[in-house]
Parts: sequence; structure tokens; C-alpha cells
Amino acid sequence: MTTIGMLHHRKDPKSVIKSYAYAAVAKAEGVNFFYFSPGVVNFVNRSIRGQVYENGSWKEKTLPFPDVIYNAGSPEKLAKSKEIIDKLKSEIPFTTNSIGNKWNINERLMEAKEFASYLIPSEVVKNVENFYKFISSFHKVVLKPIDGRKGKGIFFISEIEKGYEVRKNTENEFYTREQLNVFLEDKLSSGTFIVQPYIQSVNKSGQVYDFRLHVQKNGEGKWVITTIYPRVAPKGSIIPNINNGGFTNYLDPFLLQEFKEEAFDIRRMLEHFSLSLANHLDEIQMVKYGEVIDEIGIDVGLDENLKIWIYEVNWRPGCPPAFYLELDVVIHSIQYAKFIAENQVKIKKEISKVKRKKIEEKGDIPIIAITGSAGKTTTKAFLASILSKKWNIFESKDYWNTTEHTKKHAAEINDAHEAVVLEYGMAYPGVITEHCSIIKPNISIVTNIGLAHVGNFDSDIRGVAHAKSELIHGMDQEGILVVNRDDENSKYLETQQFKGKIMTVSTKSPANYRAYKIQYKENGMSFKMRLQRQEIELFIPILGEHHVYNALNAIAVADYLGFTPMEIKAGLIFRKPPRRLTIYNCRDNITVIDDTVHSHPQGVRAALDVLANIGKQRKIAIIGQMRELGELREEEYRKVGDYVYEKDIDILITYGFRTEEIGAQAKVKGFPSKNVYHFLNKEQLHELLVEIVEKDDTILIKGASKTNMFDTVKFLDQTFKE
Repeated sequence: MTTIGMLHHRKDPKSVIKSYAYAAVAKAEGVNFFYFSPGVVNFVNRSIRGQVYENGSWKEKTLPFPDVIYNAGSPEKLAKSKEIIDKLKSEIPFTTNSIGNKWNINERLMEAKEFASYLIPSEVVKNVENFYKFISSFHKVVLKPIDGRKGKGIFFISEIEKGYEVRKNTENEFYTREQLNVFLEDKLSSGTFIVQPYIQSVNKSGQVYDFRLHVQKNGEGKWVITTIYPRVAPKGSIIPNINNGGFTNYLDPFLLQEFKEEAFDIRRMLEHFSLSLANHLDEIQMVKYGEVIDEIGIDVGLDENLKIWIYEVNWRPGCPPAFYLELDVVIHSIQYAKFIAENQVKIKKEISKVKRKKIEEKGDIPIIAITGSAGKTTTKAFLASILSKKWNIFESKDYWNTTEHTKKHAAEINDAHEAVVLEYGMAYPGVITEHCSIIKPNISIVTNIGLAHVGNFDSDIRGVAHAKSELIHGMDQEGILVVNRDDENSKYLETQQFKGKIMTVSTKSPANYRAYKIQYKENGMSFKMRLQRQEIELFIPILGEHHVYNALNAIAVADYLGFTPMEIKAGLIFRKPPRRLTIYNCRDNITVIDDTVHSHPQGVRAALDVLANIGKQRKIAIIGQMRELGELREEEYRKVGDYVYEKDIDILITYGFRTEEIGAQAKVKGFPSKNVYHFLNKEQLHELLVEIVEKDDTILIKGASKTNMFDTVKFLDQTFKE
């Protein structure tokens, strides 16, 4: 006869209500049952001082080790006895293995891909700035503790005119930005929180609801549905959890009332989803940890299109709020415990089979290479951020784009990576061919063809295009290529012999991925586009219309790889590469724009666009030398001078060899001579800034790393520090 030991952190079974139900059902099922806590285990003689229910009361007895342990206690409280529990696990099979907290479960489902499209995009809130980027993109969000239970500690925060609405249960409060800062700092100092877009299901009475899907394994080791029931929030509340005043209903009457003729199909959809997800999570547990799970509670909602969204997955769900269902839960638990006690060899064979299947299924992974005269690093950062929402990716470090770097990357990429995102830089012919010989991409992006390094190609833009085309020739010839439809010079790319699929991006011309209604926001850009047959609004936390193209490059690849609009939207809230239009807010409302990594005519004009768009009062442009323009230098400097005049810049300062040509051309156009300065000495430039910078000025510093223009950013930040 099988013996089940029920492990709990509490010593007294009378303090654990369900212990009686388990003892009673075990007896009815012909199974021996006792209750114990970690402190009564004796490994020397393999005995446990447990509690047995006999003749109406619990009695203490010394018992041999059970055949199986039903793991019923709090993981946090049992953690104090980790050594004892680990030793028991090495000798006795356990039921109810942990699948982690909300974040762990999200990560597992994202990695495994199949169910990732049902997940609401989530971020761990690392700091207040991280939160604001998220709410700028989604406008209405949920903030909740990573280890929360029973609907506690959940806040709904909405962006509204002149502030934010913060809601907890039925209480609403208005917060200014400053008040919300204090609120967020307090919460983040007390624990780890995650943030999600707010997606809700609302019934015909205007009440928020969700569905609890409770599934278990039965006495044959197969997943079965214990129950599915709706949970409805009380009027005025947006949390349907029973512990927060929510109430439940029977499934069929609820579905008939809300969905009429669609009720049967929705019930079948929920049943299929619950069993499919349970099997999927079980397979993940087998592959990752070599163990199985036996019971989960899944909380889901339906949006207006009847798409399922997973709110939470709990591996220790509470009993359904009805007595007969509680007994069903206990019956399945006892029968399954008996099954695993008697079928350990069969279970281990199944785990091995699943692991082998996963290894065989793993085919070629996406290897994505990005080149172009501008936007490589930012495109890479956008794409890596999106892909990492579901996959374990290899991403090259910012600006690590030489062939020597690619050799290092080749040695670091391993079987655990599910996608690879790389930059391929070049200054001379043949370099990209060498990149591709080291790591051959199957997806490529050419951001644009500009004048960076044109001096190394006889000052001919077609030479630059020819060198960039080495990526097209060196990649998988039946792969995916993304190009910029609006970039005039990209017409020189050599795509004629390419047999794969070419996808285009644009903000002006018809293209596969076109952005429109582009707007500057306080801390980034918003735009709209058609994606997967719907119009969506997107936000990127970086300034400049040129960065919309970088985002579109990433969106095109992510869409091709099967990422949902929601996942893409969340991924665009990325870690911005340093010194790329970074904003410093100084005292007296002085704003400093740092764009001091690369400098070429196209990038200078893009940076001037940003200055013109965000500068509220005087606009000061400090422009450094642009290298490797060859014979085009004089012409391109004059064009930049024209652009400075066209953009109504107030003060122009140039720094470096021959850059005075920019100012000279601006003056020819009509720019006031008294507002044009030129320096070869950085200290003298800084002395001028101390004299001329005033309250409310916006100052752009644009230059390449080799000219050390970041020194001027640091000088301004220190001189005008708040």
C-alpha cells in the first residue's frame, strides 16, 4: 500500500485546514497518509515523527519514510529547512515542484516561444526612469510586486492630462509627476515590482472580470481540468481576486449571459488553452530541471477581439471557492501522488524523451547582421531589446563592429543562444566580406548609404554602396534583407542577384513598414504604422526622426520572426546607446544634448533637427570636425552651413580643422556674423560658453569620439549642474 507524507512548514496539522480533507480522501482511496514538518525527520534510521488521523483526532507516531511526499507548505517558510528538504528530494519523489514567481514563469514562456504571444509584455522596474519610459509607450499600466499573491499590492496607473491617476482597489488618486516620483521611489525601495500594459475584460454590467483555469494531473499522470470559473470584481474595483471582494459564478451561465451564441466556442477555447499551457509548462520543467509539475492555476482575460491574455500563472493555486471542487482538488492530488510513487521509471523515461525531442527540434537560429553609414548601433539595440523579450540572444557590444570583434563573437556564441544580433562596420573595401566569412548572417539590415568614410572610396558614394553590398553578397542568398526605401543612395546597393526576400522601411514612400504621424515627445518620439493588419501607436525613448528608421528596421525583422505588436511595442523601450542624443537637464532650465560618438553630414543634420524641435528658447549648435570626407569635405561643410541657417539656430560654434567653412557658409546665407564662433582650442571654447550661455538655452554638442567633444558635454554639465 502506498504511503503519502504531507510536508508542511506548520507543526500542527489542526492549523492547516486542508490536512483533514487529505487524510479523509487518502483513506477512501486506500492510501496510507501522515502529516509532518521538516524538524521531525530522522535520516539515520529513515523515520519521521509524523501525525496520523485516527478515530477523530491527530495522533503522533514514528513512521518509516513515505513512498511519496505531497509538498504543501509555503516555499518561503520551508526555505529555512532547505538542507533537509533537498536531502529528502534526493531519496523520495515530491509532488508540487516550484515553477517560480511571476517573472520566472514569464521568462520561461518567452524563451519557449509557443505561448509567448499570450503574455502581456512585462518589465522589472529597475528605477523610476524605467517606469516612465513604459507608461509613455502604453499610457495605462499595472504595477505589481513580483512575488505578490491574492491580488495584493497592485496599482493601476494612467497617464492623464497634467499628471497621473493611481488606482488601488476602488480608490483613485491624482498625482503630479513629483508626487508619483515619491510614490514610485517608496515602492521600489520596499521590494521588486513589475510593470505591464493594462489589459482588462469587462462584462456587460461594466465590471472587470477574469477566468481562473485550475488544472491538475490525475491518477494516470495526465492533465485534467479541475474547474474553470469567472471571477468578477465588485462595482468600482478593477481587481476580481476573491480575496479583494471579488465574487465568482458558474462558467456556463456566465458565458451564455456575456457571449450568447459564442459561449460554447469560448468554453472549448478556454479548456483547450488550459490543458495546452499545462502540458507546455510541464515540458519546460522537464527540459530545464528534469522534474515534472502537477497543478497550476492560470488567470486569463479576453480582450475585445476575444484574444486570450495571461495575467498570472500560479503553481500553488488556492482551492476553488466551492466545497465539492475542493474535494476534487484533493482527490486528484492523492491519486497523482500514488501514481508518481508507483511510476518513477516511467516518468524518468518521459523526461529523457522530451529533452531529446527539444534538442532535435532546435534548427538554424536567426543570425542578424547590421551595416550602414549611420544607425547601426541604435538599430542593433532596438532589435536586441525586442528579441530578448522572448529569446536568449547574443548581442554584440555597442561599437564592437570590427572584424577582430566578429572573431571574438564567433568564439562566444553557443548552443544556448536563440538569436544573434551583430554590427558589421567597415571603412575600406573587403571588410564586410571578411565579417561574413567569420559569421555568415541569414538576416541582414542596411540602414542607409551615407558619406561616412567616403574619402576612402575616391569620394564616390557608389564606392561606399559597393562596399556595403558585400553584406548582401556574403549572407545566406535565400535569407532576409531590410533596406531603407527613403534613402536615395540605397538605390546603388547590389540586390539584383539576391534570391531572398527584400523588405523595405520608410517614413515618406510606400514600403513594407512605413511610419507616419511622427511626433516629438518629452523624452522620445511617437509614431503610427500598420502592423499585422492593425494600426498601432509606438514610442521610442530617443529623440530624432532618423531614429524612427532604426526602429522600423528592428520592427521589420521582429515581425518576420513572429513577434507580436505588443512584444514589439514593449521591446522598443530599449537601453539607449550612450552619447546618442542623450539629454542633460542643467540648472536654470539649460538643456545639453550630447551626440558625441560619430559625426558625418547626415548625422549632423539629424542632430540639428532635434535641436530645432526641442529647443524652447535660444538654440546653440557646437559642431566638431567631420573626418574621411575626402574631396567632398568643402561641399558637405557648406551644406551643413546652409542647414544651420535653415533651422533657425541662434548661435553656431565650430571646433576643429577647417570647420570654419561651416560658419562662413551660414553667414553667406544670412546668419548673423556676431553669433558665429570658431575654435581650435577647447579651453577657449569653454571660456566662451561660460560667458554666453543663458537661462533656458538648449545646446547641441555634435562631434566624433576622436575629437573628444564629450569633454565639452562634461564641462557644461559640471559648470551648470543643478
